Amino acid sequence: MSEFSQNGIISTLHDFGTKSTNEIENDLLKFSKERKMELILPSLYSELEGTALPKIVEEISKTKYLNHIIIGLDKANENQAKKAWRFFKKLKTPFTILWNDGPKLKKLDKELKKKDLAPSELSKGRNVWYCLGMSIARDTARSVALHDCDIKTYDRRMLAKLFYPVVNPLFNFEFCKGYYPRVANQKMNGRVARLLVFPLITALEKTLGKSDYLDFMKSFKYPLAGEFSFRRNILPELRISSDWGIEVGVLSEMQRNFSPHNICQVDLADSYDHKHQDLSIDDQTKGLSRMSIDIIKTFIKKLATQGNSFSRETFRSLKATYYRSALDLIDIYRSDAEMNGLKFDSHTEEKTVELFAANIMKAGEAFYLNPMDTPFIPTWSRVKSAIPDFLIRLKETVNEDNKKYS
Repeated sequence: MSEFSQNGIISTLHDFGTKSTNEIENDLLKFSKERKMELILPSLYSELEGTALPKIVEEISKTKYLNHIIIGLDKANENQAKKAWRFFKKLKTPFTILWNDGPKLKKLDKELKKKDLAPSELSKGRNVWYCLGMSIARDTARSVALHDCDIKTYDRRMLAKLFYPVVNPLFNFEFCKGYYPRVANQKMNGRVARLLVFPLITALEKTLGKSDYLDFMKSFKYPLAGEFSFRRNILPELRISSDWGIEVGVLSEMQRNFSPHNICQVDLADSYDHKHQDLSIDDQTKGLSRMSIDIIKTFIKKLATQGNSFSRETFRSLKATYYRSALDLIDIYRSDAEMNGLKFDSHTEEKTVELFAANIMKAGEAFYLNPMDTPFIPTWSRVKSAIPDFLIRLKETVNEDNKKYS
């Protein structure tokens, strides 16, 4: 049974278990007559061969309210791309695949690169950005949802609840973020949220002072959730991060552009599990080490745009304050795990905190040496301004691939 709390400056929509999945879906089916819905699935080819995505496709196939599905396919050669088109034919909803490694889309990407408008690195952010561009080019959906393709505990109720707040005509929400507890295999997961983001926000408040932005970020129960839904008007001006800071970056954009009254979070599941990243203590270019640096840099750059000043002394203070806050939270998590019969490895938790504390200094040094660096991909409005027919040609190119390979 979900709790009732409304503790932040955004609305929290709970799942009390009093409305069945069929009832929620029937509402969405009625709404879909006037408010078409489009789902974006950013996928790696390797996920087609895993256990999570086949189940996700099976669950989505049980729904009737979706108008279209846009699939971003990364790291696939031509033979693998052909397999992907066959794989996704299991969907009962019309779908479009963006084969991001295909020659036609690579050609368009090179065109953007010449004008410094292309994503700077291969990443989930790049995949999502091109999918959003396709959604804008199609110009049919009133609402768009996005979720990852590695969710092991997926069921169609998650998708219905994710769409509901931005589709229901009685609601004024422009953006919805999913949340859930990260517990699986008798242990607490969600290390980056638990051991980095939450104590980092506390440390930033103590170091820099309270702010509307930090109050906003504190309101989210799981800020790193990869599940969002939007009303379509958001998409052309939305800045997407090209690195691991995509989730924090999207929330930062929402805080900049919209009133908290237009933003909500929704309880998606009682349990959630997906593919886990390695900690990568010895390699800051991979795994949770890379992710933590990118997330810290996203916070720093956002706060710098609001007039906060950072020096090396600031980062040293931030590191020390973060470290103490994170250790205090470990004590609380230990008690919570014991209360719920979960395994808890205090040594690994503290090693993780030590890594994240060291990465505060690395992120700070990167910012200090290159404060003008930005991880954001240009908005689609900017692309359209620079190349007026680009979205039309993106749509035509993607449709040509789909006719050829489907």
